Amino acid sequence: MTARTTHLDGGVRSALQAVSAAAKRGFDDPCLAELVQIRASQLNHCAFCLDMHLVIARKHGVSERQLDLLSAWEEAEEVFDGRERAALALTEAVTVLTEGFVPDEVYEEAARHFDGARLAHLLALITAINSWNRLMVGRRIPPGSTEW
Repeated sequence: MTARTTHLDGGVRSALQAVSAAAKRGFDDPCLAELVQIRASQLNHCAFCLDMHLVIARKHGVSERQLDLLSAWEEAEEVFDGRERAALALTEAVTVLTEGFVPDEVYEEAARHFDGARLAHLLALITAINSWNRLMVGRRIPPGSTEW
């Protein structure tokens, strides 16, 4: 059995839940919010978050086609519109900071599709899911776990 810890300080959990909830409310696009969270979770190999956000995405009406092709969104141009593609590109750039920063062209494309407030909430959402991913992967919380 893989060693893991289910302990998470209640204050940390509450604070991160509050950030996630505020980011989602301000972003105001539940379907795209779930796609963003799923994509970051794919990149971070977080099975717990993938499992949870796939269920939520389906409840919000995200299409199975989008869910099936999300890991290859760049090649699936007919499945994701420009706004979705800009959000997914920003998600990848923030999640995988290979250059040490978000490329200007990625940020500028996102800024063309989202006003200042929504862009700020999108960045907060990406940051929050990356934090959740790292907490769950780091503690080895399995998908479907109720002990986290």
